[in-house]
Amino acid sequence: MLFLTPVLIAVVCILVVWIFKSADGSFEKKKAEPRVRKVSRPWVDEDLRDCTDLYQAEEDAEECQEPEEEIDHIPFSHTRYPEKEMVKRSQEFYALLNQRRSVRFISNEQVPMEVIDNVIKTAGTAPSGAHTEPWTFVVVKDSDMKHKIREIIEEEEEVNYMKRMGQRWVSDVKKLRTTWIKEYLDTAPVLILIFKQVHGFATNGKKKVHYYNEISVSISCGILLAALQNAGLVTVTTTPLNCGPRLRMLLARPHNEKLLMLLPVGYPSKEATIPDLKRKPLDQIMVTV
Repeated sequence: MLFLTPVLIAVVCILVVWIFKSADGSFEKKKAEPRVRKVSRPWVDEDLRDCTDLYQAEEDAEECQEPEEEIDHIPFSHTRYPEKEMVKRSQEFYALLNQRRSVRFISNEQVPMEVIDNVIKTAGTAPSGAHTEPWTFVVVKDSDMKHKIREIIEEEEEVNYMKRMGQRWVSDVKKLRTTWIKEYLDTAPVLILIFKQVHGFATNGKKKVHYYNEISVSISCGILLAALQNAGLVTVTTTPLNCGPRLRMLLARPHNEKLLMLLPVGYPSKEATIPDLKRKPLDQIMVTV
């Protein structure tokens, strides 16, 4: 047993040295490996982040919202069309909406304000979480205010194009011939800025949860686009990235409102052009199970 002790000691020493070398080599290898850079998404600014996750809802629920009054239910009025007319109406509506395009060349010719009122009322028919109707449509007609909006947006957009968005994004939109210059913000007779209300207020002053506020307001924007097309007006959907807080202050909107979208609205200019784009066919956008 005595002659085995030095042998055992030697074996233990070899094992210890081997373990340390392996660990050291693994550490060096980890040091040599390049760190995976976290990909930032600068195109999603604070105003575009949805605040309606479960944690927000639970936090607001703890503030003991006042119970709302019961709503009476009434019979549903519905118009049912014969099948042939259904097909015809759906085809005609598709043909109308298929003509919708993003137009960046907008005439300064004035549009009837009654039409603007009607298309916004139409957008207000959108469904919303718990019928909170979490949208505010700010209509800007004043030329000085439109120009101030343009100055803010172009200042931020130039930084977006040059630094924030990345070369891939700039390359992808190059085919659309779009830049940070937004002349239509001055020429369009009407600008509609759509704000999402991230929360409301109950009669007791407590915060009122606006469930799915971004989805709800996005649906209303889609209906607004359809209503504008139906009225014979054009627009281009713009998301003024990193401009939300400044535009909110300029328009004196409350802090619970976040800018989601801006639509310059009017008639197309006589020189208006659009990219010759094609839409995906039905079999590429629809799956039947």
